Amino acid sequence: LVSVPACCSARYNLALLACFGFFLLYALRVNLSVALVDMVEPNTSLAKNVTSNVCPEHSSTINVPRNTTGVKYSWDADTQGWILGSFFYGYIVTQIPGGYLASKIGGKLLLGFGIFGTSVFTLLTPLAANLGVGYLIAVRALEGLGEGVTFPAMHSMWSSWAPPLERSKLLSISYAGAQLGTVVSLPLSGLICYYMNWVYVFYIFGALGVLWWFFWMFLVSDTPETHRSISHAEREYILSSLKDQLSTQKSVPWRPMLESLPLWAIVVAHFSYNWTFYTLLTLLPTYMKEILRFDAQENGFLSALPYFGCWLCIILSGQIADYLREKQNFSTVCVRKCFTLIGMIGPAVFLVAAGFIGCNYALAVAFVTISTTLGGFCTSGYSINHLDIAPSYAGILLGITNSFATIPGMVGPVIAKNLTHNNTVGEWQMVFYIAASINLFGAIFFALFASGEVQDWAVSGYQLHRN
Repeated sequence: LVSVPACCSARYNLALLACFGFFLLYALRVNLSVALVDMVEPNTSLAKNVTSNVCPEHSSTINVPRNTTGVKYSWDADTQGWILGSFFYGYIVTQIPGGYLASKIGGKLLLGFGIFGTSVFTLLTPLAANLGVGYLIAVRALEGLGEGVTFPAMHSMWSSWAPPLERSKLLSISYAGAQLGTVVSLPLSGLICYYMNWVYVFYIFGALGVLWWFFWMFLVSDTPETHRSISHAEREYILSSLKDQLSTQKSVPWRPMLESLPLWAIVVAHFSYNWTFYTLLTLLPTYMKEILRFDAQENGFLSALPYFGCWLCIILSGQIADYLREKQNFSTVCVRKCFTLIGMIGPAVFLVAAGFIGCNYALAVAFVTISTTLGGFCTSGYSINHLDIAPSYAGILLGITNSFATIPGMVGPVIAKNLTHNNTVGEWQMVFYIAASINLFGAIFFALFASGEVQDWAVSGYQLHRN
């Protein structure tokens, strides 16, 4: 099997376009966390009885005339929790159908229209907020419906595009876009709110999403066979590397799939990781503002730092994982387990530490950054393990694990908002403790029960192929 150079190849072009797609998806998802700080009347977001152990006011060096033309709404902390959580109610609904549909109609259309739909609803967000909180929650839930199909659709596409020994590299490039979207949109949303008006946060990112959709529909195809400009050598290389791994049976083996312990190992790991990830994603801006007392501008840059670290870590660990498998002959399962352990226990340790350093801003930011950065190892850990155990059904498997993994997005922020009514350091420590212990459990469970082999039920006629 002669590998085909990566530069300008169709599979790497797909990875890059997907990277931009996920970049926009996360930008569209996160911008509300930043804009919300500006959408709410100042006195409603912080309880009056601020206790004495909250940090001193942080002197701001930047005095720029702030734009205050944006409409303000009087939503209390619980309402804000619901607004931030509503996205996930739509998101969870389309996970498994998304994986199933992708295996039937192909991932290209599904992913394309998922992002297109999300962009359109983002453009409607300011209108919805004006109509009332119910409308805003509905629009966010509809955005969730659109985004729900995207990861299963992408996994499904990679099952026909990614040669086994390039899996970690290709998938880490495409999914790292999500972190990069967080990195760019957090500070950028902060700046847009600061100098312009929060409505532009939704207009700018929504318009970019629509623009991306045109490129995606024109340049991408579902399989190497149907690609317009792929070289003959690359097509042969991809098809021959996958020939023993894909199933030809038309029906989905639901029962053996759901009885598969390696699948449940991914479910538990995915759920645990996302608990920490989503709690931080939705509440970090609040923690920075209410406890560490940073203003929105500093806030955006500092909230973005952790995800920048994570993005770097995802790209690098993808390269390392495939290097260990290809050149050092490490078994797939060994690489997946080690990377998952580093990517879950590391964050747990630093997250708990972040709750204990009081008002030391620099250390707080450093610890949260290290915590999130180490999480990047998980992308080459449990996160692409679906493709190791059942390439043909990777989209459906991801739909299953992501359904469970969306629950933390729904309950995590609500629980955290309920635990932090007085915004004391002690209350936030509790939030970090819960996240860390869930992470620890997930890591151990995955290390015990994960597999790196294609499962019997995932190959046509159930013959066992070892790779």
